[in-house]
Amino acid sequence: QVQLVESGGGLVQPGGSLRLSCAASGSFFRIMVLGWYRQAPGKQRELVASMTIGDSTTYADSVKGRFTISRDNAKNTVYLQMNSLEPEDTAVYYCYANIYGTSGSQKIPSFKNYWGQGTQVTVSS
Repeated sequence: QVQLVESGGGLVQPGGSLRLSCAASGSFFRIMVLGWYRQAPGKQRELVASMTIGDSTTYADSVKGRFTISRDNAKNTVYLQMNSLEPEDTAVYYCYANIYGTSGSQKIPSFKNYWGQGTQVTVSS
C-alpha cells in the first residue's frame, strides 16, 4: 500500500509564500507522475502543477510564474513552492501520484493513482 502525506499548509497573508511537501511511502517500482491539485468550496478539483518521470512540468495558467513544483527522488518527496499568494489560491491542496508497482498479493506490476488526504491553504488579510 502506498501512502501520500502532505504538509506545509496554513494561513498566510496575500503576497506571502508557502511550501507544501508530499512524501510517498510504501513499496513501488517507480513514480511516474507527481502533482498537486486543489479544490475550493463549491468548485471542482483542478490541477495546479505536475511533474513527469522525465521532469517535464505542467502548470495551471492561474499559477504560472508564481508556483514551482520540484522533487527529491532520494526522499520520494514532491514540493510545491507558492509565492505571491492571492486570496483566490485558498483551497484544500491534494498531492497526487501515478505509480508503477505491485499491490498486495499482486505479482504483475501496474499503474495506479494515489491521493493524499489534503492540506488547507488559506490566503487572507
